[in-house]
Amino acid sequence: MDVDLVNMFLIAGGTLAIPILAFVASFLLWPAALIKVYYWYWRRTLGLQVMHAESDGYRFCYSYRGKPGTRPSILMLHGFSAHKDMWLTVVKYLPKHLHLVCVDMPGHEGTSRTCAEDYSIEGQVRRIHQFVECIRLNKKPFHLVGTSMGGNVAGVYAARYPSHLCSASLICPAGLQIPNESKLVKQLHERQATQNMSGIPLIPSTPEEMEDMLKLLSYVRFKVPQQILQGLVDVRIPHNDFYREVFLEIVGEKSRHSLQENMHLITVPLQVIWGKQDQVIDVSGATVLASGVRDCRVDLLENCGHSVVMERPRKTARLILEFLIAQQDSSSKKFS
Repeated sequence: MDVDLVNMFLIAGGTLAIPILAFVASFLLWPAALIKVYYWYWRRTLGLQVMHAESDGYRFCYSYRGKPGTRPSILMLHGFSAHKDMWLTVVKYLPKHLHLVCVDMPGHEGTSRTCAEDYSIEGQVRRIHQFVECIRLNKKPFHLVGTSMGGNVAGVYAARYPSHLCSASLICPAGLQIPNESKLVKQLHERQATQNMSGIPLIPSTPEEMEDMLKLLSYVRFKVPQQILQGLVDVRIPHNDFYREVFLEIVGEKSRHSLQENMHLITVPLQVIWGKQDQVIDVSGATVLASGVRDCRVDLLENCGHSVVMERPRKTARLILEFLIAQQDSSSKKFS
């Protein structure tokens, strides 16, 4: 065989081997870096751009796709210790012509980290209002979506600023006085009884604790490799003190029942989506909202836990779209 041809094959083989070896090395040695690359890749694939907005010295980080049009814009609020990229699974199934905005909640990911006052539910509502005005999202009524802690914030925001919204979707929202205790609430009560709040189940510091948290969040059992579990922990550990501060703030007396105390003020059409097997916030909370909010639609999902966005992203996107279309049809009939 010609020496030049042999050299060509060696070069070609080496060119292919480099990215493969880099991937394997990242997976084994730097799984946290691989996770960040994964989110970057999916944002690009789905057409999302990351932006920053500053208002009175406070910095918000958000991603967006599309431009405001005839249909309402959608603002999405993530849950405790998560970030804007948790919505990627749902964004994948939403039409590209919709204007979507996913913001990092106060102190999370790329948004400013300041005082504990900002992490109470009222404080987070004020900051989200500041963000909305900063990017002028309230030029026309928009649809607000929130899950868990973000659902609590979204519900209180709907009560405080009804003129900003055309409607809202709350996914397994916190902030309610719920008839039935969830598995998480029972665990927290046990820790309170022993005055041991150091090992909060939603703040893992080892791969084993991360696996336990995923089992608590999801009805569907995901097989997560040990390296990825380690990467997920590595990403979170530098922020665990902050997460503990936020957690104690949102379960404290001032914020614990924020949605319950404000739901009677919600006048915009409300959608509630809940996994029937939720072990974090019991599904009986859906009944509380249905009886406390005048215009409320409830969608319960079988074989689904607290991580509705991760477990049933296609269904979540479809339910939100159905709700939006129903509200637009209703509005059209009023003026026809």
